[in-house]
Amino acid sequence: MDLPGTPPVGVAAEALKGETTVEEPDRAGRAIARRSAEIRATVPDLELSVDADAGPLLARAETEGSTTTALLIAACAGALRACPRVNGAYRDGRYELYSRVNVGLVIQTPEGPVTATVLDAETKSPGELDEEVARLAARARSGELTPPEQAGATFTFEDLGEEGVHRAAGLVRPSQAAILTAGAIRGVPVLRDGAVVPGHQVTLTLACDHRIVFGAVASGFLRRVTELVQQ
Repeated sequence: MDLPGTPPVGVAAEALKGETTVEEPDRAGRAIARRSAEIRATVPDLELSVDADAGPLLARAETEGSTTTALLIAACAGALRACPRVNGAYRDGRYELYSRVNVGLVIQTPEGPVTATVLDAETKSPGELDEEVARLAARARSGELTPPEQAGATFTFEDLGEEGVHRAAGLVRPSQAAILTAGAIRGVPVLRDGAVVPGHQVTLTLACDHRIVFGAVASGFLRRVTELVQQ
């Protein structure tokens, strides 16, 4: 007797799936597949998440005329300067700590995600970050991003706000110690002064190379990012 959910005797399981269309991945798809497999095989990652009050972030964005992405990059850059271990990498059994804070920004394109580098991010105002992010995003989506514009990142940031994703953990690049992902800002009820009122929240998820960024360092960095977001 066939068990429930099993194909009838003599019928190949593959045949039950209908016609199969085989597609060859393009160059970008092959690179993403290879890179993802390499990262998962070589980087022992640690993931931590916090829910931050996004009310101050939205208020600053409106007051300063900036995007929340620029403000989140600024918060990451400030926290990286305060937590230098996160602005580094584990290589050949040693820790590398970098003097410049260069934030790699993940940009979604029709061909797949690419990462552009915002050099010296901690020295730039939100307005300057906005201009640079817009320029890099436009070049990435038009296929004009050059290798130098993708080089030198010491940390990676990904904003999934436009995708409507609540929480996601990114892949840590072998040449870096961590990546922070921001989910979509969402409306939530919050407790203030003993009363439940409407508010906003954003989930920040840090994935880090546990060979260089241990639990206490990771949580300290995430706490500092949260403090800067909530200012």
